Amino acid sequence: MMKNNNAQQWGASLRHKIDNLNKPKGSLGRLEEIAYQVGMVQQTLSPELRHPVHLLFGADHGIEREQVSVSPRCITWQQMINFTRGGGGVNMFCRQHGFDLRLIDVGVDYDLSAYPQILNRKIAPHGTANFLYEPAMTVEQMGQALAVGREQVDAAVADGSNIIAIGEMGIGNTSPSSIWMSLLLDIPLKQCVGAGAGLNSAGIQHKLDVLQRSIANSPFKEAINPSGQVTAPSLIGGAGGASSLLSYFGGFEMVAAVGAMLRAAECRVIVLVDGFIMSACALLASRLMPDFLDYAIFCHCGDESGHQLMLEKMCVKPLLHLGLRLGEGTGALCAYPIVKSAVNMLNEMGNFEDNQITKYF
Repeated sequence: MMKNNNAQQWGASLRHKIDNLNKPKGSLGRLEEIAYQVGMVQQTLSPELRHPVHLLFGADHGIEREQVSVSPRCITWQQMINFTRGGGGVNMFCRQHGFDLRLIDVGVDYDLSAYPQILNRKIAPHGTANFLYEPAMTVEQMGQALAVGREQVDAAVADGSNIIAIGEMGIGNTSPSSIWMSLLLDIPLKQCVGAGAGLNSAGIQHKLDVLQRSIANSPFKEAINPSGQVTAPSLIGGAGGASSLLSYFGGFEMVAAVGAMLRAAECRVIVLVDGFIMSACALLASRLMPDFLDYAIFCHCGDESGHQLMLEKMCVKPLLHLGLRLGEGTGALCAYPIVKSAVNMLNEMGNFEDNQITKYF
């Protein structure tokens, strides 16, 4: 978001309008914060939400081969097909809230060409490599995935959208999310690793062991000490370190989401951020573009271990805490009516002067 005198003027005007709606100052709480944020993004006192689009990127992960998820990788392609039939949770919420759902295959380990509703942007036919032993993707593949995300935002904007939600389908993707969280926020990995789709305590310990070995086998091993604390932040900090983390541990669907987030900010499009995986993507995006968080509304804090801590470290507040851990972007879709209410508040409520009500504060 612009950090200049013009932005300061818009901010002052928006604050004046919000504070003079016919209500006690601050009495609509988070709605006032959201209205201010959307108005600042759109640089207007009368913002609007147009043609909401939900981008759902799907891909598989090499690290899934290490049994870090209770769900097998076939669930990725089975669910992608299910989404084409309208039978997923994401389908229901998109229908309910009027979102255009777009399904994008960036690396699902299955031939989905028989389903034209799924856009084929497959970067590698079987998903990423296993980052326990090697980088998940090449730098060139990372660039391809970022470009897919940018392309999808450009298509949404061309169709008139100014607000997007982003979801993911990729068995095993809490693993790279946990590593990103740990290294970028300097939090011991143990506090970042959770049950994912439903691991028991033994499964969580196995997952932690695999991810610890993955870091130890990577170029980032020099960045942490045996207790998991970051001791060489120069290997991780800045855009260069973030890009390296993106390619070494990322999933194609996650990198595409980061590309979409960055392009949305460039286009002054609001991004509705879903749960743990998308919050990790937003964290990475914010390291590549510090202003990104100005355009992001964090919609849901899920039950995945570490998610609340991640949000606290990022200094952001989620709108909902519903215990969701489905992914797909469902938490973001559930929060959309709250964002819409905030915008309606700014546009439809009267003020003290126009309604001849004594301003009593």
